[in-house]
Amino acid sequence: MDKKEEIKKKGSFLQRNEKPGNKPPGNKPPAGDSGSQKGGKKPGFNFYWIYAILAVIFIGIQFLNWGGSAVEISQMRFENEMLLWDEETGTDIEKLKVINQETVEVFIKEDRLYKEKYEDAAPARGMGDARRPQYVFQIASVENFEQLVRETQRPWPSADRFPIYPETRKSWGTDILSWLLPIGLLIAFWIFIMRRMAGGGGPGGQMFNIGKSKATLFDKDTHVTIDFKDVAGLEEAKVELMEIVDFLKNPKKYTELGGKIPKGALLVGPPGTGKTLLAKAVAGQAQVPFFSLSGSDFVEMFVGVGASRVRDLFKQAKEKAPCIIFIDEIDAIGRARGKNPMTGANDERENTLNQLLAEMDGFGTNIGVIILAATNRADVLDRALMRAGRFDRQIHVEMPDLIEREAIFNVHMKPLKLDKGLNSDFLAKQTPGFSGADIANVCNEAALIAARRNKKQVGKQDFLDAVDRIIGGLEKRNKIISPNEKKVIAYHESGHAAVSWLLEHAHPLVKVTIVPRGKALGAAWYLPEERQISTHEQMFDEITATLGGRAAEDIIFGKISTGALNDLEKVTKQAYSMVVYFGLNKKIGNISYYDSSGQNEYTFTKPYSEKTAQTIDEEVRALVEKAYVRAKNTLLEYKDKLIELGNLLL
Repeated sequence: MDKKEEIKKKGSFLQRNEKPGNKPPGNKPPAGDSGSQKGGKKPGFNFYWIYAILAVIFIGIQFLNWGGSAVEISQMRFENEMLLWDEETGTDIEKLKVINQETVEVFIKEDRLYKEKYEDAAPARGMGDARRPQYVFQIASVENFEQLVRETQRPWPSADRFPIYPETRKSWGTDILSWLLPIGLLIAFWIFIMRRMAGGGGPGGQMFNIGKSKATLFDKDTHVTIDFKDVAGLEEAKVELMEIVDFLKNPKKYTELGGKIPKGALLVGPPGTGKTLLAKAVAGQAQVPFFSLSGSDFVEMFVGVGASRVRDLFKQAKEKAPCIIFIDEIDAIGRARGKNPMTGANDERENTLNQLLAEMDGFGTNIGVIILAATNRADVLDRALMRAGRFDRQIHVEMPDLIEREAIFNVHMKPLKLDKGLNSDFLAKQTPGFSGADIANVCNEAALIAARRNKKQVGKQDFLDAVDRIIGGLEKRNKIISPNEKKVIAYHESGHAAVSWLLEHAHPLVKVTIVPRGKALGAAWYLPEERQISTHEQMFDEITATLGGRAAEDIIFGKISTGALNDLEKVTKQAYSMVVYFGLNKKIGNISYYDSSGQNEYTFTKPYSEKTAQTIDEEVRALVEKAYVRAKNTLLEYKDKLIELGNLLL
C-alpha cells in the first residue's frame, strides 16, 4: 500500500470517528489525529496576510525616505543664500532639477555642505549611488525661473555655471490608488449588498437563502433552561415524553432488544394546555440539539419553497443527530390533502406536506432524529401524517383537573410575594375549566391588581378579582345605565341565581353582580362540577337555569328585553347538541349527526333529510319551551325571595 492510499484511509477513519457517539474517550485526540479534531486543528495560512504585507511595503516606499528627505525652503532663500558666486570658491550649487514644471530640487556640492548656512540639510546618500537633493522649493513659472538663473549666471565663468535639468516624474502610488480605490469601493459595496440580501436585512432580504430552513437551533451553547420540574401537572404526557428523552440518551437499551426508536410524537390538546412548554422541557431534559419552528414558517408565496425548507431542515438535523425537531401548529401544513375549500389555493402546502411525509418515513433514513409536533386541530390533519411510522405516538394534553391546577398555581405563585393565609387548593377550586395559560394569567393579574392597590403582598381578594376580570372582563363602574335598566338587570341576574340555587343538577352559584364587565351588564358566576359525562337531567337543569333571567323579567315586569341574547344563544346550542349530537331525544332516537373527523367541514349538504330537519327544529323548540315554563313556575313559587334578592342587588 503506497503512502497516498494510507493517508486517505487514515482521513476517512478520522471522519467516521468524528460522528456523534463515535468520539474517542477522554479529552485528548487520538494519536496521529492532532489536526483532525476540532480542538487541536491549527488555523490554515490566510492569503490576506500577503496582501497586507505588500500594502505595508508599498506605503513604505511611498512615504518613507530612504536616506533622509530634502528640506523645503522658499525661493527667496534660494536666491539670497545659494544662487551666489565667489571668486575663490565659485558657486555651491552642483545642479538643479525642475520637477513637473512646479518644483525645483537643489543639489549642493558635497564639499560645501560643511558651511553653517547648510547645517539644516543632512549630507546623506540615497538608495544605491543616486544622490538625493538637499533642498526643494516651489516656483510659479518655469520660464521666469530659468530666465532668472541665466541672468544671474551670465557674469560667471563658464566652468562655474551649473545645469538645469527638466524632469517629468510620475507618482505611481497615487496613480495606482486613483485606479484601485473606485474599483475597491465598488467591490466592497457589492459585497455589503449581497450580505444584506443573504442575511434578510430590509426589503428583498433572504433572496439567496429563501429555501433555507427558518428553524431556531438550541444546542449546548444556547441550551434551554426549562425541564420537567418546571411543568406542573400533565403527568401522563411527561411519562411518554420522558421515554423519548431516554431513547435519545440511551438508544442501545432499546435497540439491543430489536426495537426501533419512534419517529415522532404528536401533542394534541386545546390552546393554553402547555404543548409548547412540554416540548421545551423535552429539549432541556434531553440536552441534545433542538430545532424549533412553526408550521407557518414553511409557507411562502413562492412555489417549492416549503418543500425546500423541509429538505434543508432535515439535512441540518441529520448533521446534528441525535436531535429533536419541534414543529408548532403543524396543521398549517399538515391539513388533509384534497379538502381545501378553494381548488388550487392550497397546492404549495400540499407539496410541503408531501416532502414532510417523504422525509419522515421515505427511502432515506433519519436515525436519531425525533420529531415532536403540536396542534389543537388534530381532526383536520392528513391521515398519512398520523399513521404509525411517522407520528407513532399521539399524546393528548387535556385541560388540567383540580390536583393539576393546584400544582400549576404552585409553580406560578413562586415568584410572587404572597399573604401567609393564601392557599393554592382554594384557588384551584375557584378556577374550573382554566388552562395552564389562564392560571399563569390569573397569577400575573393578581400581582398587578395588588400593586395598583399599593399593597406589599398579593392577597386572596386580589386573586378572586383577577379571576373575575379574566372571566367577565374589566369593571365599568362609570357606565351610564338608567334606573329602569338597572332594575331590569338586577331582577334578570336574580332569576339566574334563584333558579340555579333551587335546581338539583344546576351548577352551584358563587357570585351574582350587576356591575357591568366587558360587554355584560351583569353576571352570575358558577362553579361547574368537574364531570366527564352528563345526563339528560343535568343538561336540562342547566338550560332551565340559563333561562331563569328571562323568566324573572317576564314575572316581575310582564315583558321581556333584549338582555337575554347571550342566554338564548347558549341555550339554543345546548338544546341542538342534546337532540342532534348526544341522542338524548326520544323522537330522533339513538342517532348522532356529529362528525368527529372534521371531513364535512367544507360540505354544503346536511347528513339528514328535510323531514328530519323539521323534526329536529320542533324537538329543540319544545325542549327550550319546556325549560322556560319550568323556570317560570320555580320563580313564581319563590317570588318573594326573587324580589328580596333583586332589591339587595340594587
